[in-house]
Amino acid sequence: MAASALGTRSGHWFSALALGVTLLKCLLIPTYHSTDFEVHRNWLAITHSLPISQWYYEATSEWTLDYPPFFAWFEYALSHIAKFFDQEMLNVHNLNYRSSGTLLFQRFSVILADALFVYAVHECCKCIDGKKTSKELTEKPKFILSVLLLWNFGLLIVDHIHFQYNGFLSGLMLLSIARIFQKRHMEAAFLFAVLLHFKHIYLYIAPAYGIYLLRSYCFIASKPDGSVRWGSFSFVRLLSLGLIVFLVSALSLGPFLALNQLPQVFSRLFPFKRGLCHAYWAPNFWALYNAVDKALCVIGLELKLLDPNQIPRASMTSGLVQQFQHTVLPSVSPLATLICTLIAILPSVFCLWCKPQGPRGFLQCLVLCALSSFMFGWHVHEKAVLLAILPMSLLSVEKAGDATTFLILTTTGHYSLFPLLFTAPGKKNLFLTGWKLSTSSAWGRWKSTVNWSSLSPPGS
Repeated sequence: MAASALGTRSGHWFSALALGVTLLKCLLIPTYHSTDFEVHRNWLAITHSLPISQWYYEATSEWTLDYPPFFAWFEYALSHIAKFFDQEMLNVHNLNYRSSGTLLFQRFSVILADALFVYAVHECCKCIDGKKTSKELTEKPKFILSVLLLWNFGLLIVDHIHFQYNGFLSGLMLLSIARIFQKRHMEAAFLFAVLLHFKHIYLYIAPAYGIYLLRSYCFIASKPDGSVRWGSFSFVRLLSLGLIVFLVSALSLGPFLALNQLPQVFSRLFPFKRGLCHAYWAPNFWALYNAVDKALCVIGLELKLLDPNQIPRASMTSGLVQQFQHTVLPSVSPLATLICTLIAILPSVFCLWCKPQGPRGFLQCLVLCALSSFMFGWHVHEKAVLLAILPMSLLSVEKAGDATTFLILTTTGHYSLFPLLFTAPGKKNLFLTGWKLSTSSAWGRWKSTVNWSSLSPPGS
């Protein structure tokens, strides 16, 4: 009876948290939205009014379709609901079209799609097993994790002000992580394969999935020292994983393969001509590299070591999305960023192979892969930091050290998202101050709980 009552109370507070953040999202409907709002409206129009053979060729708008096919089909499905709000939003030639019906539909489509994210958070909470209980609700690891994920500041900025569908996609990622902790590896592989065909930015964390599933699922046993037992390899399990990836990829890319359009699709998915850095710089290594190049350029001009006529007017610091050559330092190619990224993720992947440490080791590797790609990747968006912040939330309720790291990461990562908000600096600072005050007030209780909670598969 006591356990049943506890479960009921648990459901009540989780539902309250989910309902509360949903109401907040509704309040954000009339707020500023970025050009991504027009991007997704245009994709609704493309997928609704044109045959599939033209989806990845249509270029009436500069905001061409550049997400994988599953997301295109997602937009196609949404478009059949959108027509009941405002048919004109589905006209490809209605560039920059806005109406109250369009606003309400697109905002509510993001809010409703977040239902998957709420479910994924609920599943992640099932994977947390505290070693001792606490009478205070705010000290329970499951409550803390629910708040960190459901009320994530970055998702509120990126999805419900700036405008995107990252909550829906992050729901797929978190659900696949939960399945790893629940030892439902085939489901985890399927969900992640589907996720890759919704948004290819998740290739950043693919090495963690590939190595973990190969090491901890395809190899059934390990030696006493934790090293791999080569004789325990299961070819059937490897074949099963390969079949899942193949079938998902075939379903996604098959129609375009039949149309002989795969090169066109990939050219849209990987537009290397957009340049090393995004217009709103992600605070990574290449941002520092650009800053050093600019400083050296200024010094060179002051010392008359550089010819002003030989320096292009447009530069890496102009905020434009296109390719540029560095003035003093060597220019960086996509291959160079790939090599740097691979070198950065190699230690974490090596540790995951040699000493897997179960699902927690996988999650640590996933976070490090996300951060390595964020630091050294080509044309990294500032919002890509959420790929590390959200999974790190699960680790942060385990140990005080991880909680401290998470606090630093989430503060700097969320602050870097502020260029996405086109509001007065005072409003931004007030927004950040209010958020950090609420975070700091919970920090004392948080540190008292992270020492004893653990993240482990249910029943382990």
